[in-house]
Amino acid sequence: MNMPEPTGMKFDTEKPRFDLLLGDMPLALEAVARVLTFGAAKYADGNWQHVENAERRYMAAGTRHELALAKGEQHDAETGEHHLAHKLCCDLFRLELALREKAQ
Repeated sequence: MNMPEPTGMKFDTEKPRFDLLLGDMPLALEAVARVLTFGAAKYADGNWQHVENAERRYMAAGTRHELALAKGEQHDAETGEHHLAHKLCCDLFRLELALREKAQ
């Protein structure tokens, strides 16, 4: 008698698809990670979390990177990384802080 092949089950259809981040945009994620690594070496790991007036200052920093792009500059002079990677870090800092505040 042939036994049916076992089938696995995993109820994860309602969970975030982190594989899409890694599979669809590895170059962007790596660029953001390089910017974060540069910042951690320059300041300290996680230092961004303790910046006074963080929302306003990261909005200003992100806008500076956006302005540099609008003027035709692709890469940050200090890091050599794409200005969008820097802007994304600023936006991710703002998002993380906003979500933490909401969770409290």
